[in-house]
Amino acid sequence: MLLPGTLFLIALAFTFYVDCTSNVSVQKSRIWGPGLHADFLVPVRYFYVQLVNKDGSNVTESVGEDAITVSVVSGDGSPSRIWSQVLDRHDGSYIVRYRLYSTTSGLQISVHFKGRHIAGSPYRIAGNIYHDTCDCPHQTVEQWAQFVGCPATYSQIREDLEIFKDLDMTKVAKEAVERYNRDGQHSLCHYKIVENKVYRKCYGQHVGFNMFGDAILLSLTRKMLFPNFEFFLNLGDWPLVTRKQNPLPVFSWCGSKQTFDIVLPTYDITEATLEMMGRVSLDLFSTQANTGPNWANKSNTAFWRGRDSRRERLDLVEMSLKNPDLIDARLTNMFFFPKNPEKFGELVKQVSFFDFFKHKYQLNIDGTVAAYRFPYLLAGDSVVFKQDSDYYEHFYRELTPYVHYIPIKHDLSDVIEKIKWARENDEEVHQIAKNGQHYARAHLTPADILCYHVRVFQHYASLIKKGTKGIKEFDLVNNPDDRDKCNCPKKKVTKHTEL
Repeated sequence: MLLPGTLFLIALAFTFYVDCTSNVSVQKSRIWGPGLHADFLVPVRYFYVQLVNKDGSNVTESVGEDAITVSVVSGDGSPSRIWSQVLDRHDGSYIVRYRLYSTTSGLQISVHFKGRHIAGSPYRIAGNIYHDTCDCPHQTVEQWAQFVGCPATYSQIREDLEIFKDLDMTKVAKEAVERYNRDGQHSLCHYKIVENKVYRKCYGQHVGFNMFGDAILLSLTRKMLFPNFEFFLNLGDWPLVTRKQNPLPVFSWCGSKQTFDIVLPTYDITEATLEMMGRVSLDLFSTQANTGPNWANKSNTAFWRGRDSRRERLDLVEMSLKNPDLIDARLTNMFFFPKNPEKFGELVKQVSFFDFFKHKYQLNIDGTVAAYRFPYLLAGDSVVFKQDSDYYEHFYRELTPYVHYIPIKHDLSDVIEKIKWARENDEEVHQIAKNGQHYARAHLTPADILCYHVRVFQHYASLIKKGTKGIKEFDLVNNPDDRDKCNCPKKKVTKHTEL
C-alpha cells in the first residue's frame, strides 16, 4: 500500500511531465548531425535532437526517456538489420545512434515526439549505406575527412611531428628493432599499409595488444583508400622514446614530457568508438545518458575507485579514511603494493562507472600512465579534479585548468584545500563541470577519434622519404568475416602512393 506522501510525489511528477511535454513544439524542435548523410562512414552513425518550447526557447530538462522514438529502416522497404537507440542527455537534448549490420539501399529515418514527427522527419538518405564490416573503400582519405568534417590538423600532431622529416624507414626500422626488441621489456609492431591492406610484424614477448592496432587500421582501410606507408606502434603502457635518445617516430597511446612518442587516441577510447553498440557498454555517448542526479542533488564528496597502480592512489585512500566527510576513495584491487587493511582499508567491490556521477567531484589520478577514464569523467555531469602529471592523452593540450577541470598537485597535497574551495564556490565549479562536458561532447565524439587517427597518419606519411622493401616476413591482418554483401561501387577511386 502506498503512503499518502508517495502518492502526492507521483502525482506531482506526473503533473510536471505533462506540463513539460505539452509545451514542446515539434515544428520548432531541431534535428541535426552527420548521421543524416550517406557519406558519413563511421562504425555507428548518429545525430542529435534538441526539443524546443512553443516560445522558441530550448527545453532544458528531460521530458522522459521514452518521449522520443526513432525508426530506421531501409529506403526501399527491403529487410535490413539495423539497431537504433535514443539516449536522453537529461537537458532537453537527445543522441540518436544506429548501427547497420548489413548494407541497405537508402535509409528512412523517422523521429517522433509522442507520436508526431519532429522537425523535417522523416529523413530519406539515398544511395548505398554501408555497414561497418563492409570492406568497400570508395573514398580517398581527404574525401572521407571532408565528408566527416575533420579539422585540417591538431596542435598535438604538429608538436609530435615537427622534429621529423625525410624519414628513411629502413634506418628507422633497424634502429627501432635494435633498441626495443627485448623480450619482457618492450613490445611493438611494425605496421605496413600496402595497396590498402594491413600487414604487421611484431617484436617482444607480449604482443596481444596488437589487436587494438589491427582494429583501427582495418576499420579505416575499409572506409577509405590509404597511400602505402608504414610505422611502429608501441604496445606497452609507457611511452618508449626518451628525450635522452635519438628521436625515433614511434606511435604510442600515451605521451609524456620526457619522451618523443607520437600520440594516438588511447586504445580504450578507440575501442569504445569501434565497438559502440557492440561489446562495449562504456563510451562517450552512453556516459552522456547516465550522468546521475542533477547538480543540486549530487553528493559534495570527492569520489574515486580503482586499483593500486600508483603511490598517490594509496595516499588518496589514506586521506579519505582520515577525511570521510570530504573524500570517498577506496581500492578495488591491489597488484603492486602489499595489502594493509589497517592503513588502506579493506578492498571494496567495483562500482558501476555511471554511479560515479552521484557525486559532484571526480578525482582523476594517474595509474601506470595517464588515467584513461578522464574523457568519460569530462563527459559526465560532475567536475573533474585532475592530478598534475607528466603523462597526457592526445587531447590534453586543448584543455585549460579552472576552465575545463580543477587542477591538483601531483603529490595531492592540496586536495583537501581544493575540495573545500569547491564547496564554497559551487556556481563557479558547476560552470567548470559544464565546460568540461561541453568539450567532451564537441571534441571527443566517434568522428573526432577517427579524425585524429586519419590526420596523424596522413601527416606522418607525408614525412616518409623512403620506405622499407617487401612484406615477405609480415603477416597479413585479415578483416573479420562478413556474411553480407557490400554492393561496392564498380567504379574504382584512383589510389595514390602519397597523401
